[in-house]
Amino acid sequence: ETGVRGLTGDKGYPGEKGDRGQPGQCAVAPKSAFSVKLSQSHTFPLNVGDAVLFDTIILNEQGDYNTETGRFTCKVPGVYYFAVHATVYRASLQFDLMKNGHAVASYFQFYGNWPKPASLSGGSLLHLIPGDQVWVQIALSEYNGFYSSTKTDSTFTGFLVYSDWKNSAVFA
Repeated sequence: ETGVRGLTGDKGYPGEKGDRGQPGQCAVAPKSAFSVKLSQSHTFPLNVGDAVLFDTIILNEQGDYNTETGRFTCKVPGVYYFAVHATVYRASLQFDLMKNGHAVASYFQFYGNWPKPASLSGGSLLHLIPGDQVWVQIALSEYNGFYSSTKTDSTFTGFLVYSDWKNSAVFA
């Protein structure tokens, strides 16, 4: 038979300090961000299904947004935030935020023959994997009132909120 447990003994002396470990790799957080706007010389009207070509780069250090196609292409998997700020003038505007050919959010601003431009803004969080594409597209051809001038802009912005990369404890 097992007897009664004895009392805990005194704490021992600390051991010798171990050898220094090998240097590790410094973790660098992944980055992805862009902000683009329509130039004043942009031609309209756009057709339904056409990506809006925001052709003036404000920021695009990683090159994830393509001004020729109007599309953002994901390189870093994770959650992104996209925002569209549109100046609406001389026509109503309806556009969709698209992901891989599917509308994930739709926005509409009626133009009531106002003497000055109005604005329409919207944004959405999207989970993306490498190769996914996101863009802004005209939803109805008669509602194509994107506008840009010297004093008012229409912009498209996106950035990585957090990464899904799990190859390092820093990204877990």
